[in-house]
Amino acid sequence: MKLIDLIIIGGGPAGLAAACQAKENGINNILLLERENVLGGILKQCIHNGFGLQYFQKELTGPEYANEFIEKIHKLKIPYKVNTMVLSIQPNKTIITSSKEEGYVVYQAKSIILAMGCRERPRGAIRIPGTNPSGILTAGTAQKFVNIDGYIPGETCVILGSGDIGLIMARRLTLEGVKVKAVCEFQPYPGGLSRNIEQCLIDYNIPLMLSHTVVAIHGKKRVTGVTIAKVDEHFNIIENSKQEIACDTLLLSVGLIPENELTSQMGIKMDQVTSGAMVNQTLETSIKGVFACGNVLHVHDLVDYVTMEGNRAANYATTYLNNSKNLMKKRITVIADKGIRYVMPQYIDIGEKNEKITIYFRSKEIYREKNTIVKCQKKIISRHKNLRLMPAEMEKILVKTEDISGDTIYVGVDTND
Repeated sequence: MKLIDLIIIGGGPAGLAAACQAKENGINNILLLERENVLGGILKQCIHNGFGLQYFQKELTGPEYANEFIEKIHKLKIPYKVNTMVLSIQPNKTIITSSKEEGYVVYQAKSIILAMGCRERPRGAIRIPGTNPSGILTAGTAQKFVNIDGYIPGETCVILGSGDIGLIMARRLTLEGVKVKAVCEFQPYPGGLSRNIEQCLIDYNIPLMLSHTVVAIHGKKRVTGVTIAKVDEHFNIIENSKQEIACDTLLLSVGLIPENELTSQMGIKMDQVTSGAMVNQTLETSIKGVFACGNVLHVHDLVDYVTMEGNRAANYATTYLNNSKNLMKKRITVIADKGIRYVMPQYIDIGEKNEKITIYFRSKEIYREKNTIVKCQKKIISRHKNLRLMPAEMEKILVKTEDISGDTIYVGVDTND
């Protein structure tokens, strides 16, 4: 058994940032574990630009963004292992890994940062009826085929879902000569960032069909077309709205799922909405010394925010390893109230010092010029005016721990203002 102070699981943007920050904090006994053959996570296939504007104040492609941290990993001489699968993690922080080079290895960690990222929701999760021919791909798989492997998935395409990867692939395929006939979105609002709607669809005259979904897939060996239909406000199919679109490819961009099998296996308390761990303001899970960050915790809008959260996780893990104690006096539960889909953190641990806590949240629907409020014992303790709230865009609000008097606070949209 090998003893390690800090083990970081996942070599994507969150894990890379956490490893570099921890090393700079003076934690030397670090190990970064990655199951793929290179570091970088999903960034290595994201060859479009737009990354790094928040964190580096310059525009980078995905591989360039990852390389900023990979070079830093080498410069700081941080140990890492690729092609290494984490098979299990025990609540006592024992980690069992497997690799071709070393076989089974057991590590005992003092602290762990979970940074495994997320995966795409597949066809089986959305239950589209019809046949099962070739030509049905998730948007991320298509991205890998085009940008890494050099394969074009088809000639004519329909995209189901308006998540950011799907929007980006609509543009990417168009640039490669593929005819993208429509992007269909089940919800009455787009699922991706506004800038991607503008730059990837509007600029290329690709139709965005809101409140539409695919109700059937046609074809035997290969997709020959799909039937789409409009849905009403209760998401029921409007029968007379059905229309068939001929295409040879269907891309699915219907959401991301945090990679939390290992988290659940440890017995960590999970949030049923985010599918990530429940954490306090230090990103610490229900197991002491185990922290979570990035898309394994909740799906972020920008990789820059993932990086910032990785830095925070490393800072809190450093504090934990240095035995710096801020004696917890009381735990506050944070509840998503009216108009809010989820909040993060789910708990605030109030210690001896007063703090300003940032609560992140997503709205359930689109709101314009509404106040976000935080209530404690029916009293408003924080208020923030929002010009616009959208489910696709993360928002935040500040709370002072000195203003919290009860054991529960509620974050909601004030629809009466």
